[in-house]
Amino acid sequence: MTFSLIARCSKTGMFGMVISSSSPAVAARCAHVRAGVGVVASQNITDPALGPLLLDQLATGAEAAQALQSVITGRAHVDYRQLLALGRTGPAAVHSGAQVLGVWGQATGPDCAAGGNLLAAADVPDKMVQAFVAATGHLGDRLIAALLAGLAAGGEAGPVHSAGLKIADKLDWPLADLRIDWSARPIEDLAAAWAVFRPQMAAYVQRAIDPTQAPSYGVPGDE
Repeated sequence: MTFSLIARCSKTGMFGMVISSSSPAVAARCAHVRAGVGVVASQNITDPALGPLLLDQLATGAEAAQALQSVITGRAHVDYRQLLALGRTGPAAVHSGAQVLGVWGQATGPDCAAGGNLLAAADVPDKMVQAFVAATGHLGDRLIAALLAGLAAGGEAGPVHSAGLKIADKLDWPLADLRIDWSARPIEDLAAAWAVFRPQMAAYVQRAIDPTQAPSYGVPGDE
């Protein structure tokens, strides 16, 4: 019921991910990023608590495979989970348990990994990785390209209704946290939201760092 891609930008150190699902508000439960630490997708029959646990392991300096093994070892119901993790160094790691739903797949590439369940085709994650690697520009642009490629490859077996994009840069709060929680065309809507947000993104960061140097939109201080 979900397909996603996690990624690290080798040039900027940003971490980010995109995700879509037939369920409502998928990004609220499944997307986890932490500046300077890593990115985690916790999906399938989701346990949102696993995201922060994996990020805590990555924060110790563990690479993704080590962090993932530490979290899943001895944990109840881990066969129902699909987890993707990527830290500051090393390749991404993926766990797809024996009870992952329907047609499922996973793929890894340079600075990224993709996974999905209840898919229209098992190669959807591979197509997402290929699109991310081939794309250029800001990490967010590359993430959107990957999600659109997943949709073009068939995406989920049924219609999707929610999607999200989340990026962490240098501050404690996300650089971008965009969600389409219920829509007939959530991925297209997410791409449109990113196109609107991206040109304003740096200004919102500047407002937090030093409002006296930040451009205003409309009434000063108006959000």
